[in-house]
Amino acid sequence: MCSHYQGVKNRAQFERHFGVTPALGEHSLDVWPGYPAPFVRSHPHADTGDDAVPALEAPIGAFGLLPHWAKDRSASRHTYNARTETVAQKPSFRDAWARAQHCIIPAEAIFEPDWRSGRAVSTRIGLASGEPLGIAGLWSAWRGPEGEVLSFTMLTVNAVAHPLMREFHKPADEKRMVVVLPQAFYTEWLNATASQSMDLIQSCPLPDLVVTGDIAPKASRTNRSGIGSQSTLF
Repeated sequence: MCSHYQGVKNRAQFERHFGVTPALGEHSLDVWPGYPAPFVRSHPHADTGDDAVPALEAPIGAFGLLPHWAKDRSASRHTYNARTETVAQKPSFRDAWARAQHCIIPAEAIFEPDWRSGRAVSTRIGLASGEPLGIAGLWSAWRGPEGEVLSFTMLTVNAVAHPLMREFHKPADEKRMVVVLPQAFYTEWLNATASQSMDLIQSCPLPDLVVTGDIAPKASRTNRSGIGSQSTLF
């Protein structure tokens, strides 16, 4: 499971790797549940035939999916990961899954707890290639007192077969990891129908992940619905 990740800091790298310009706006680079960060999705009007409408967009949303029935934004503290085994049935995620509201979450790295020393050591993990991670996710739109709020969640799978990710989390806990999409799968994931979603996830090869550092950066986690201690404006 992943409750903490590092966003892509370099705008040019974001554009080159994901093929879209991230939306302007204040957001977190050190991302925890409830924090705002960019995600990539198909443009809602991409299929209208208007050449002026881009195929993709990268709006800013809250990390932690807000279903339409959520009472307030605090729900995102519990919906930042969706298990692929139950995503189609869980009330928080089933509508977004059924509508194939697919997205990609750009990240430089994720952080997971390494318990092999007997205590949790927050460890930074990224692709061996040094390229950004494109994490498969779902997005949703929630209407609150301030208007529409976009949000997203990361999809996860069992990690027992992954040579690195099976080492994380408490010894007795199930080993889980986010679904890291190969770059060649990005378009297919964003365009997949609901019936194609699971087959596509299962066909993804295991990502070549490596430890790129331990001890996650210290960040204020008091404002879970606002901006973290590291923020930027594209």
